Amino acid sequence: MSLNEHSLQALSWRKLYLSRAKLKATSRTSALLSGFAMVAMVEVQLERDYSYPPGLLIAFSACTTVLVAVHLFALMISTCILPNLEAVSNVHNLNSVKESPHERMHRHIELAWAFSTVIGTFLFLAEVLLLCWVKFLPLKKHDDVQTATDNSTVSAGEAAAYASTAIMVPCGLVFIVFAVHFYRSLVSHKTDRQFQELEELSNITRLQNELDHRADAPNIQSAPGLFP
Repeated sequence: MSLNEHSLQALSWRKLYLSRAKLKATSRTSALLSGFAMVAMVEVQLERDYSYPPGLLIAFSACTTVLVAVHLFALMISTCILPNLEAVSNVHNLNSVKESPHERMHRHIELAWAFSTVIGTFLFLAEVLLLCWVKFLPLKKHDDVQTATDNSTVSAGEAAAYASTAIMVPCGLVFIVFAVHFYRSLVSHKTDRQFQELEELSNITRLQNELDHRADAPNIQSAPGLFP
């Protein structure tokens, strides 16, 4: 095996291990967050004698449904592809990396990774915020039994909902900024690594050509009668 082929196989093995790690993280994260979302939907106690704003209930139901669907889609991709990568990575043979589907399924792996870590996590933050409003907003029904000396216009439930909103909105903005910065840094790192790998492959090819020329030089000198 030449140096060029060895470098290409090493690069393919690194991509295989990276894809496997992404699918494992996607599987764990999606299963955990979708389970939490389902528990929140089932265990939430709606007050029957309180008239919820229709927009709040629609937003809570839609956010939970989309959250579970996104994470289950990412979980399905990881469940289908991960066993094939595990089977190849457990074989102690350099040439077995060619049997792995991680190169062909690269876009599916990146899609599952983005759904689980970016879209799914952002939807989970929105789910927590909406759950706080659904849980604490009915507490304002006790305003009717407050004393006349109480001049407060905001009930305890509304105050709790506003407090959760004040905390979650900056966290969501920080999450978005971090996600954009992380992915831009990751793309920049991958681009730099690609240029470095191309330079390494170019150097390896040049060294291989020099070695081939040195090996051919004695054969040319040993046959002077072939040249005028």
